[in-house]
Amino acid sequence: MRPFAIERAEGITARKVAISSQRYEGSDALHVAEPAGQGDTSEDKLAILDGIAFRNGTVELELASRPGPGANPGARGFVGLAFRVAEDASSFECIYLRPTNGRSSDQERRNHSTQYISFPAHPWHLLRKETPSRYESYVDLEPGAWTKVKITVQGNEAKLFVHGVEQPALIVNDLKLGEREGRIALWIGPGTLAWFRNLRVTPAP
Repeated sequence: MRPFAIERAEGITARKVAISSQRYEGSDALHVAEPAGQGDTSEDKLAILDGIAFRNGTVELELASRPGPGANPGARGFVGLAFRVAEDASSFECIYLRPTNGRSSDQERRNHSTQYISFPAHPWHLLRKETPSRYESYVDLEPGAWTKVKITVQGNEAKLFVHGVEQPALIVNDLKLGEREGRIALWIGPGTLAWFRNLRVTPAP
């Protein structure tokens, strides 16, 4: 297991995001947000970790997020992890959370608390249209609260574990890009303010 000091905002390449080291909820953290005035809806907002080659293994981290000031009413505090990121960031796999959905009184929204996407060919809305519920699931989430996340990747399968539980909240059996080596990146969606800490990567033997 290799820890990375992401909290210092060093060794990270920002793509369509602004990053900085901040104190959040009493802890050092990496703050990731859209640059002022950007406001686009693209799904490739990444803070890419330099010098990490990842194919199979486990990534663990803690994250927190919420919609930012003036965000679109549809913003959910989208936050997650991208993996097997191409060198030019033109494609990647991603699993993310929608924190404001976790405790919604609308059951349909609750069912969309987690999400898998594969950029650029398989955005969330296409997956939801073509295969409803296959790449989304419910998990208890609270906006702005530190949330422990673990993602395991092996071959064409990825699993998401939240809050340290033993059973996955989401299982993806058919990663769209296939088994390949790539980079790891912290991911946010439109209208999101996010914080990350305690990142650890364990490559598969």
